[in-house]
Amino acid sequence: MSKTVVIVGALDTKGAEFAFVKELIEAEGVKTLVVDFGVMGSPAFAPDVSRAEVAAAGGGDLAHLAAGGHKDEAMQVMANGLAVVVRRLYDEGNLDGIIGMGGSGGTSIATTGMRTLPVGIPKVMVSTVGGGDVSAYAGTKDITFMPSIVDVAGINSISRAIYTNAAGAIAGMVKMEAPASQAGRPLVTASMFGNTTTAVDHARGILETAGYEVLVFHATGTGGKTMESLIADGYIVGSLDMTTTELADTVCGGVFDAGPERCLAASRAGIPAVLVPGCVDMANFGGVETMPEKYHSRTLYRWNPNVTLLRTNVEENAKIGAMIAAAANASSAPVAVVLPLKGVSMLDSPGGEFWDPAADQACFDAIKTRLNPGIPVIELDHNINDPEFSAAVAETLLNLMKGA
Repeated sequence: MSKTVVIVGALDTKGAEFAFVKELIEAEGVKTLVVDFGVMGSPAFAPDVSRAEVAAAGGGDLAHLAAGGHKDEAMQVMANGLAVVVRRLYDEGNLDGIIGMGGSGGTSIATTGMRTLPVGIPKVMVSTVGGGDVSAYAGTKDITFMPSIVDVAGINSISRAIYTNAAGAIAGMVKMEAPASQAGRPLVTASMFGNTTTAVDHARGILETAGYEVLVFHATGTGGKTMESLIADGYIVGSLDMTTTELADTVCGGVFDAGPERCLAASRAGIPAVLVPGCVDMANFGGVETMPEKYHSRTLYRWNPNVTLLRTNVEENAKIGAMIAAAANASSAPVAVVLPLKGVSMLDSPGGEFWDPAADQACFDAIKTRLNPGIPVIELDHNINDPEFSAAVAETLLNLMKGA
């Protein structure tokens, strides 16, 4: 059965470019379906889904938007409408992949639609901002960005090569079939950091032996958000949140901040979860020269030339502990908290650079005093990376999932 690539873009200003890409994709034996989200001029060719349909889906009136003077409103309406249209096409079985091209405005609208699609659905965005920080456009989804090099304005010796590569990329993506692996195994998420790799790897092995497939996420802000988006989407049956370090970045203003609601997804989804204050001894910043002045006198560790770790103190750990307790308290499913009394990271171990029992205890005390009655707190006289600790965490989650 032929696959379908949905092409999204403004057919008034970039119609020739989209017609070129459409022809290339179809030459690869892949069907196309074109959605126009242009507003001002007439489309260069007839789309399959008109701009009027997109505007209506976004709750707006195309004639009003086309009158000019409402660019901000037009951007929002068309982005909202495209999200509705794209998701509908996917739900109806008419979308196997999606491609867009544009500047910052077109990228914003197109990726709003792409973010409604599940992870694994091919998504290609040819963009003038593709070589920069695209995190706001990507969100937590697997959008492949291709820098346009020149503006998406005409077909020339440079853009011809870029558009051809983009068409080949999306056609190849939709024609590929992932080999089956671990089919039918229920999915569990786990959060990990360099300082908890030993622990998570050991726990993952135990869970996989028990018949689960474990998806591991690096706790870099985006990693935590992505993990929690999959939980919210209903793919996950259990959460092994061993590395809640992103909360330290929320409290201290670090670069790996995943937001104040980090750790709440499992509670809201109603799936069993184990929470561990893993790596809450460290907040992450860039190179040492980027450290805020207020932290210059604090304990710092240069993890690599681009990452400087700040050792969190008693006050900050108390705040982190309160956030972990709040997440556990919000759960409607079985939940447990496991505390490593000999340190929450590789650096936070007796004699280590971040060893600070008072700071750790502030976190532990905040958790224990704020947890609702009935939520178990398991205290183990081990470092988080000790095999006895990681085994206990894995077994705790297995028991919670069996009970659920």
